[in-house]
Amino acid sequence: MWNASGCRWLGAFGSLAVAVGGYTAGTLPVREPWGLWASRGSASALAGALLAYLGLSLLVAAWWRYGVLLARGVRDARDGVIGTLVWWTAPLVLAPPLYSADVYSYIAQGAMVLEGHDVYGGGPSVLGPGDLGADAAASVGGHWTDTPAPYGPVFLVLAQAVVKVTGGEIVPAVFGMRLIALGALALIVRAVRGLGGGSGALWLAALNPLLLIHVVGGMHNDGLMAGLMLSGVVLAVRGRWVLGCVLVGLAMMIKSPAAVALLFIGVMVARRDGGVRGVVKGLALPGLVAGAVAAVATVAAGTGFGWLRTQGVAGAIHTALSVTSDVGLGLGLLLADDPDPVKDVVQKLGLLAAVAIILALAWRAWKGRIEPVVGLGLSLVALVALSPMVQPWYLLWGAVVVAAVAWDTRAGQLLAVFSAALVYETAPSGHTPWYGFVAAGVVLALGLVWARREPWARPAEGIAPSVPARRTAHADRADKPS
Repeated sequence: MWNASGCRWLGAFGSLAVAVGGYTAGTLPVREPWGLWASRGSASALAGALLAYLGLSLLVAAWWRYGVLLARGVRDARDGVIGTLVWWTAPLVLAPPLYSADVYSYIAQGAMVLEGHDVYGGGPSVLGPGDLGADAAASVGGHWTDTPAPYGPVFLVLAQAVVKVTGGEIVPAVFGMRLIALGALALIVRAVRGLGGGSGALWLAALNPLLLIHVVGGMHNDGLMAGLMLSGVVLAVRGRWVLGCVLVGLAMMIKSPAAVALLFIGVMVARRDGGVRGVVKGLALPGLVAGAVAAVATVAAGTGFGWLRTQGVAGAIHTALSVTSDVGLGLGLLLADDPDPVKDVVQKLGLLAAVAIILALAWRAWKGRIEPVVGLGLSLVALVALSPMVQPWYLLWGAVVVAAVAWDTRAGQLLAVFSAALVYETAPSGHTPWYGFVAAGVVLALGLVWARREPWARPAEGIAPSVPARRTAHADRADKPS
């Protein structure tokens, strides 16, 4: 089988194939005056898609084998993770948008702010032909054309800055958004290392093909949310929970699910201080700090507090990966003439179940039965699994957290299996074809069989604290918060 060097080269070749294929089969803009990403016909698009799927499969195979080598403690694999990350990322940096049209929404929303439109009151369709970001707005896909922004003001400020610097020209603006995505990747790497995660942790968190194609290739802002959130957790683990909550507050102003981290930072505070006073402090103060950050950021951005009412807009759009939406729709079709009310009830029940699981994990973390960081990661995975809208890259919310401290547990192994499967769900064009689900199902089945036959070193029931004892002790002792 391949050694670490062979995995490195095979993955780089696969990443290059994905990028090259994307020039004809990627999520190309409707209008692009430079002609760099112009459509070249159905035959070229088919050839590009086949090349991209082949490259993706090579990348996944190389990544999986690399993880096996790391699990076995192969030294060459441990020493070369950062170099491998550079080689696998580099081809995607110059690629057109891949696997999603969301970057066009980001650019259009930044332009809406500059043009004086309310991004929380309307969608990119409000931009006219002569407005900044008009080409991006024309390229926004499907339902999202008229959907208000569900993102916080911090992200809109970044998108606004990209549009202002690039003049709204679609190609430079896309590369501006990709620079933000690369910054998010750097934040994740730094935070994983800050939590004591070594090469194996970086393998699951940063080398993960799901992250590479959707954060670097697709430029999803989930990467930035995860990077800021995890950076805040690092500070909290080190006893600097106030500053940590500031970073989590900023992450919330990218996307709101980062707020789950506040509960587990509160658990760290409660465990450190002890008693009723510690519990009250842990429950109240992280939320107050992050809330203050959110308020200040909103006022400073000047985009208004409309983000408070748009958090659920995405849930109105059905995605096949949402179990609660699928079950609700099925029950609605069976039990009622109008399936929507039944679907809405099932979706709400799913969210309630997610809240119950999160609270149970927080309780276990407070009792010392699991590490708070692991509890946070598993909570985010549960939230995604039971949400009314699920996209493949949402798995990264929890995967990067679990990776940092428990990549070699059964939970980490299963997250790797699901990551490998979910990369196939979406085509390079951003569409979700039936064969993508078939491929994902096959990979998932094979991965689960493999995980059962060859479990990694630490069993799932032993998600014992993998953070070094010196750091855990540092987090629990009464250091002065900063």
